Amino acid sequence: MKPLHFIFLPVLFFTFITFANMEKEACQTMELISPNFENQAEIPKKHTCDGGDISPALHWSNVPDGTRSFALIVDDPDAPDPANPKMTWVHWVIYNIPVSNSSLPEGDSGNGLPEGTLNGINDWKRTGYGGPCPPIGTHRYFHKLYALDVVLQDLKNPTKKDLERSMDGHVLGKTELVGLYHR
Repeated sequence: MKPLHFIFLPVLFFTFITFANMEKEACQTMELISPNFENQAEIPKKHTCDGGDISPALHWSNVPDGTRSFALIVDDPDAPDPANPKMTWVHWVIYNIPVSNSSLPEGDSGNGLPEGTLNGINDWKRTGYGGPCPPIGTHRYFHKLYALDVVLQDLKNPTKKDLERSMDGHVLGKTELVGLYHR
């Protein structure tokens, strides 16, 4: 019969390695922030239909290895009334953001996007950013950034659903920043 420590030590060693790898992965989770608002905090008026309707600055870090491009979807799952939501309203759809970029400056919508970045269609049936404009109550605005293992083909101004279908099987990581707004 083998002494117990010959079995126990390898198990302990592999357990330690597993937890160390999990901690390393947890520390390297992709992050999305904005200098314009904190996560779960109020979006400034200048980024809404009540102000200049300009896109907020966004910065991301801890990108997964193998990332070849990024996609960004901004939507509001509380439309039209947070007390009785009926749909998710799409505010911004962009994709093929170059992997060399780790940020989008404030107001960087439409023609000011990084070279190679392509627009999709929002629920106003136009390209570019459309800021918060809730009819009633406090709404949540999810800024979702996806790291993709591919540069997508030109999808010719896709809707959110079209883009999500094209991203299926290519998402290496996802992060989100949630802003709030009420009128």
